Amino acid sequence: MRTTLTLDDDVVDFLKEQCRLHNKPFKQVVNEVLRRGMTPASEGAKAPEFRVVPNHSGLVPGIDPQKLNQLYDQLEAEAFVDRSTP
Repeated sequence: MRTTLTLDDDVVDFLKEQCRLHNKPFKQVVNEVLRRGMTPASEGAKAPEFRVVPNHSGLVPGIDPQKLNQLYDQLEAEAFVDRSTP
Protein backbone atom coordinates (compact mmCIF):
# COMPACT_ATOMS: atom_id res chain seq x y z
CA MET A 1 0.00 0.00 0.00
CA ARG A 2 1.28 3.44 -0.84
CA THR A 3 0.86 6.21 1.73
CA THR A 4 2.31 9.60 2.59
CA LEU A 5 3.96 9.96 5.96
CA THR A 6 5.65 12.97 7.58
CA LEU A 7 8.67 12.00 9.71
CA ASP A 8 10.72 14.09 12.11
CA ASP A 9 14.25 14.93 11.00
CA ASP A 10 15.91 12.78 13.67
CA VAL A 11 13.80 9.76 12.63
CA VAL A 12 14.73 10.25 8.97
CA ASP A 13 18.42 10.55 9.92
CA PHE A 14 18.22 7.29 11.90
CA LEU A 15 16.45 5.45 9.08
CA LYS A 16 18.91 6.70 6.46
CA GLU A 17 21.83 5.63 8.65
CA GLN A 18 20.28 2.14 8.97
CA CYS A 19 19.91 2.01 5.18
CA ARG A 20 23.56 2.87 4.76
CA LEU A 21 24.78 0.43 7.43
CA HIS A 22 22.74 -2.53 6.21
CA ASN A 23 22.77 -1.65 2.50
CA LYS A 24 18.97 -1.88 2.31
CA PRO A 25 16.39 0.36 0.62
CA PHE A 26 14.58 2.98 2.69
CA LYS A 27 11.19 1.27 2.30
CA GLN A 28 12.53 -2.02 3.65
CA VAL A 29 14.20 -0.36 6.66
CA VAL A 30 11.03 1.59 7.52
CA ASN A 31 8.92 -1.59 7.37
CA GLU A 32 11.40 -3.55 9.53
CA VAL A 33 11.55 -0.81 12.16
CA LEU A 34 7.76 -0.51 12.26
CA ARG A 35 7.38 -4.29 12.62
CA ARG A 36 9.84 -4.36 15.50
CA GLY A 37 7.86 -1.59 17.18
CA MET A 38 4.62 -3.51 16.81
CA THR A 39 6.03 -6.76 18.22
CA PRO A 40 5.51 -7.03 21.97
CA ALA A 41 8.67 -7.62 23.95
CA SER A 42 8.89 -11.18 25.13
CA GLU A 43 8.14 -11.37 28.83
CA GLY A 44 10.70 -14.08 29.59
CA ALA A 45 13.60 -12.34 27.90
CA LYS A 46 16.27 -11.19 30.28
CA ALA A 47 19.03 -8.70 29.70
CA PRO A 48 22.42 -10.09 28.77
CA GLU A 49 24.67 -10.79 31.72
CA PHE A 50 26.98 -7.92 32.59
CA ARG A 51 30.59 -8.99 32.94
CA VAL A 52 33.57 -7.08 34.25
CA VAL A 53 36.83 -8.16 32.69
CA PRO A 54 39.76 -7.44 35.00
CA ASN A 55 42.77 -5.73 33.49
CA HIS A 56 46.28 -5.71 34.90
CA SER A 57 47.04 -2.14 35.93
CA GLY A 58 50.73 -2.40 35.24
CA LEU A 59 51.76 -0.73 38.51
CA VAL A 60 55.13 -1.57 40.00
CA PRO A 61 54.90 -3.90 43.00
CA GLY A 62 54.86 -1.88 46.21
CA ILE A 63 52.83 1.03 44.76
CA ASP A 64 49.43 1.23 46.41
CA PRO A 65 46.95 2.64 43.86
CA GLN A 66 44.82 3.91 46.75
CA LYS A 67 47.64 6.29 47.76
CA LEU A 68 48.58 7.75 44.37
CA ASN A 69 47.17 11.18 45.30
CA GLN A 70 49.28 11.19 48.45
CA LEU A 71 52.37 10.27 46.41
CA TYR A 72 51.61 13.07 43.93
CA ASP A 73 51.28 15.59 46.79
CA GLN A 74 54.63 14.51 48.23
CA LEU A 75 56.38 14.81 44.87
CA GLU A 76 54.80 18.23 44.27
CA ALA A 77 55.91 19.44 47.72
CA GLU A 78 59.48 18.20 47.13
CA ALA A 79 59.59 19.97 43.75
CA PHE A 80 58.37 23.19 45.36
CA VAL A 81 61.02 22.99 48.08
CA ASP A 82 63.75 22.31 45.45
CA ARG A 83 62.65 25.39 43.45
CA SER A 84 62.57 27.68 46.47
CA THR A 85 65.97 26.62 47.79
CA PRO A 86 68.76 28.94 46.52
